[in-house]
Amino acid sequence: MTQSDFSKIAVIGAGTMGSGIAAQIANAGHDVLLLDLDAHNPGDKTPAEMAIDRLLASDPPQLMDKKFTNRISTGTIDGDLEKLADYDWVIEAVVERLDIKKALYKRLDDIVPAHCIISSNTSTIPIRLLVEDMPIAFKKRFAITHYFNPVRYMRLLELVRGSETEARIIEKLADFNDRVLGKGVVRCADTPGFLGNRVGVFALQVGIDEAFKCGLSVEDADALMGRPMGIPKTGVFGLYDLIGIDLMVDVVASLASILPENDAFHAVGGKNPMIDAMIANGYTGDKGKGGFYVTDDDENIFVRPLGGAELLPLKPVKTTLPESASKAAEATAQRAEPLDMILAGDDINARFCRRVLGRVLAYAASLIPAVTNNPQDIDDAMKLGFNWIRGPFELIDAIGYERMQSLMSEAGVTVPEVLKTESPFYQLQGSSLMVRDAAKKYNPVMLPTGVIRFHMTRRSMTPIISNNSASLFVLDGFAQSVNDLRLIEFHSKANALNDESMEIVAAATKDHGSGIIVHNDAQHFSAGVDLNAFRAFIEAEDWDGIDKFLARFQDAVCALKYTPVPVIGAPSGLAVGGGFEVLAHCDKLAVHSNSVLGLVEAGVGVVPGGGGIKETFLRWQAAGKNVDDAAWKTWMNIGYGATGSSPNLSAKMQYFRPDHDEAVMNRDRLLTKAISMIGKMQDSYRAPDIPSSKLADANLADKMAGFMQEGIDRGDFMPHDKTVAMAIASVMLQRAGDGGEIDEQGLYDREREAFITLAKTKETYIRISSMLDNGSPVRN
Repeated sequence: MTQSDFSKIAVIGAGTMGSGIAAQIANAGHDVLLLDLDAHNPGDKTPAEMAIDRLLASDPPQLMDKKFTNRISTGTIDGDLEKLADYDWVIEAVVERLDIKKALYKRLDDIVPAHCIISSNTSTIPIRLLVEDMPIAFKKRFAITHYFNPVRYMRLLELVRGSETEARIIEKLADFNDRVLGKGVVRCADTPGFLGNRVGVFALQVGIDEAFKCGLSVEDADALMGRPMGIPKTGVFGLYDLIGIDLMVDVVASLASILPENDAFHAVGGKNPMIDAMIANGYTGDKGKGGFYVTDDDENIFVRPLGGAELLPLKPVKTTLPESASKAAEATAQRAEPLDMILAGDDINARFCRRVLGRVLAYAASLIPAVTNNPQDIDDAMKLGFNWIRGPFELIDAIGYERMQSLMSEAGVTVPEVLKTESPFYQLQGSSLMVRDAAKKYNPVMLPTGVIRFHMTRRSMTPIISNNSASLFVLDGFAQSVNDLRLIEFHSKANALNDESMEIVAAATKDHGSGIIVHNDAQHFSAGVDLNAFRAFIEAEDWDGIDKFLARFQDAVCALKYTPVPVIGAPSGLAVGGGFEVLAHCDKLAVHSNSVLGLVEAGVGVVPGGGGIKETFLRWQAAGKNVDDAAWKTWMNIGYGATGSSPNLSAKMQYFRPDHDEAVMNRDRLLTKAISMIGKMQDSYRAPDIPSSKLADANLADKMAGFMQEGIDRGDFMPHDKTVAMAIASVMLQRAGDGGEIDEQGLYDREREAFITLAKTKETYIRISSMLDNGSPVRN
């Protein structure tokens, strides 16, 4: 335990936020005490005990492994508060009532030791009011630690210092939350709404307001105010449904009650009769009967027209996506500027985008210097707390001075002082990325020691080789003892892999420097191989084309595996299908703790064709399974398309190997960890030996076929699932005359053979087309 670690941590308040905070502390390997009120009736579970049940049932899971509940002890405030007498950090997450919080602080002050830090998760109550009645010694060790929900997945922590809070308290909280709990820490002034909600909720309200004014449909507004703007694909109305429409109404009302009278928020923060009527009728979003989007019992999706009550069938994705948004998505894939596509023209789609961006970006700029002097604070808050790809000031730079002035004029907003200059907010000075502050001075972008955000770092780098899908960079100067590294970055749409991606992988194996890292800091490492290529091959009945495509993929990852220098994969987000097959050929992985690893190809009617079956089969044998058991385990993993949503769960499928790989809580520290791992490997490194393997008993096919037929008879599987499952099995089972043993190339060859066999079936074509056209696979 380092000097900045805490030895005993408690959370008071076992609601959604309090239990989520406790879960993340447990995820990080620390014990935590969770306290709340007494049980309502004798013999009932206490609120804290019920919170554990909710954590175990949460989806997406708040716990990285259900067994981590063993690290969470529960109790009651009245019965167990005295236990805090030797604790060194207590987090208050009780109801947002000032009187209740103040009463709790007075009790805590009489119990906790003098060194114990107290922090509040409040998002609305100013710190000066929280501690106004407390002794100076209490004020010195008090701060606001505002987490975002769900705590495991939302990276932002807003850290607020009071006028009396000691600097060392803030430093300790910042370090622990960054390094141990995996948070991006933004230090905020004690102003209403801090930064994330102040800008993020305003942006949502503006999106709704402009959708009504422009007469857009819900799905078109979400398509525009989503990926083309660098905002998650849920857009506005989808995010309302996800969060909960009733909860969002409460958040809006809360912000409206604390913001200054002249704040632009009030123009969009009033009541909306349509939304009020939806809540009254139980349409509170995904947790209720649905909201703006409603799914019926047959999984048909309907959408609510703005201003109307009658639900309409959701249009297919391709027809609902406005042309400008489609072009913007394509521009992103080609590394062009997507905003150029959605701001041009004079149709309602372009007017909507211009007015939304004009209002939202002007509002963000208006908060400087009143809320913060540093635009990076607001950018970080939106990227970490709302998953924007670029922050408001990065978007302003991308739009440009003249066009930004035009947008604000069209939106009818006052130009903030900080925007009355043509100087960009971010610019390179030498190899350093600088940011312009409220005084129009440039200062280095500030990140904690050990944090590297590659999307920022790459701005000062020129790739050795690059194409539309991937780039190869030289890494130097990031560590004293490790230099001349190579970094492979995928950057196609969704980081889907194609021939161009593999060209860069192959190039890295020839110009490998002293080590190779495969990394990007996009939302997802890679969602797999681009299915569009396979559909085109199938439609042309070009089976030789598929075979050569897969062979090029296999050759590239095989060369990566046997490169004479260490190779580290450093994924975050989804790393599935072909994306995981690349990682499976690395020596070791540095895996973000929320990464999803697995081989999911069976869901679209094919098999892993880039060495995924081979590597999983070999890993199960290396883990001590005999060849038949290894084949069965591999078959079950891949046949079900099983994935692990954390390193702990991925380890149960051999996708993460604790004796080789390392988990990293903060995704901004992945690259630093990967560099460190290469440094430790370099002196004694030698490429792995080329393996051979026994094949599983041919009689295992009967057991597998029986298992699948029983599932079909129960209605669990479709007939084509059995075809896919037996194709997976065919890679690992003995065949007549093959001698019962196979080399690595033989396993690669069998994967291609199985893939092509399935590609020739009508059912697989239907599944691939469904995935591409509707965004999700269906069973035919």
